[in-house]
Amino acid sequence: MRVAIVGPAYPYKGGGAQHTTELAHRLAALGHDAVIESWRAQYPSFLYPGQQTISAPEGRPFPGIRRDLDWRRPDGWVRCGRRLRRADLVVLTLLSPVQVPAYLGVLYGLRRGTPVVALCHNVLPHERKPYDAPLVKALLRRVDRVLAHSEEQAGLARDLASAPVRVAALPPHLPTTAEARPGGGVRHRLLFFGMVRPYKGLDLLLRALARVPGVSLTVAGEFWGGLDETRALIAELGLGERVELRPGYVPADDLPALFGDADALVLPYRSATASQNAWLGHEHGLPVIATRVGALADHVTDGVDGLLVEPGSAEALTEAITRFYAEGEPERLRQGVKAVDPDPYWATYAEALLSAEA
Repeated sequence: MRVAIVGPAYPYKGGGAQHTTELAHRLAALGHDAVIESWRAQYPSFLYPGQQTISAPEGRPFPGIRRDLDWRRPDGWVRCGRRLRRADLVVLTLLSPVQVPAYLGVLYGLRRGTPVVALCHNVLPHERKPYDAPLVKALLRRVDRVLAHSEEQAGLARDLASAPVRVAALPPHLPTTAEARPGGGVRHRLLFFGMVRPYKGLDLLLRALARVPGVSLTVAGEFWGGLDETRALIAELGLGERVELRPGYVPADDLPALFGDADALVLPYRSATASQNAWLGHEHGLPVIATRVGALADHVTDGVDGLLVEPGSAEALTEAITRFYAEGEPERLRQGVKAVDPDPYWATYAEALLSAEA
């Protein structure tokens, strides 16, 4: 089967690009003729204030990539659709409603001649704008199938789509790094990693940290709305000596040292769909303290390889951090951490993506 995936790939960074690339590799390994139609310019910079591309790949680049799509060139969207008429299946990777106009152009070029799956990393954004739902609805009512990464997301999709909606858990697609396992005793340092946005709950973690003396925090990642608000909260809480800010995208080669300096990764999200970060923490030997939202709770076994707390509560995070640092607990939880085996996840995911059955 010839499968065309329309989505970001290197030099774009982050989980979306890593997922697109790994999906193409997995389909090729199953004997399919996989190609990627990627972007030359995916978003206007004012809609995505972070760093969009990187200079070195964070895994195996996929050889069959075309990088012609440009958000400023509708004619290129239609040409892409015409090229993909030769495919047996087209996969439109939806990361943001901003992509929808281009995908509608691709569908116009296809002219309904090829089955199309909308692969939804997020059906709707965590922080929504008035135009998000109408745009996504316009897309999901024009495709043949929809693949969502959780039952919650599938429910959103069914409200917007007329096509069948299937669910498959997001499989591991972690960047390739040197192995690093924490050691050398308890550091009394936690890690918050990834892009900082309101729904990820860094403010709640900072308020919790202020109530637990003797514990420090590293915050590493891009700040979506700038640093001013976070710096002001750190100052208000008197945490200036205990919080290290490392703003900016963290290359894969820097992850082992970053994770190796912490006792646990903390994911204090207010909401979530699917995230690789719990797996990423476990891959680097760290227990994970996470909220019970989205798929996070599926990736952490409470009391075995991390701790789970209710979302939206600084008090719950305070209790979890205190419980984590009980005598002998960091070492015990670290011993329970196991790296994830991605193969079973990808086998199930590929079957769900390729199956024409609802």
